[in-house]
Amino acid sequence: MTSDLLADLHLRCFATHPRPWSAAEIEDLLASHLNFLLIRPQGFLIGRTVADEAELLTVAVSPEARRQGVARSLLSEFRDTARMRGATEAFLEVASDNAGARALYLSEGWADVGQRRNYYAPGIDAVLMRQGLQGQ
Repeated sequence: MTSDLLADLHLRCFATHPRPWSAAEIEDLLASHLNFLLIRPQGFLIGRTVADEAELLTVAVSPEARRQGVARSLLSEFRDTARMRGATEAFLEVASDNAGARALYLSEGWADVGQRRNYYAPGIDAVLMRQGLQGQ
């Protein structure tokens, strides 16, 4: 997928918040050796590893392919890739009103560890989540 296609899919997934990323922003992210891209025909994930920590920056799955295991598959590959790069724990943030994503993350072993009030918009917090990567 080109950065234009990734940006188009990100827009379809995140039309309001978090705001969709442009092709240029995606290209800039992927230019860093710290960041990595995982792709499926119906979605993608961008992650980052720094020292022993990984961060899940975004997961985008086309609306028509949701609830078919695409995101779960990407999360599994994210864990494997992060461990391979030396990470022992992973973090993400998700909009407090994104019930589907939050449920998926919780079912995959992520735990709430904090929040950023009104991060995305008034009344929409960022929920910070963590997952240990050792022994999995």
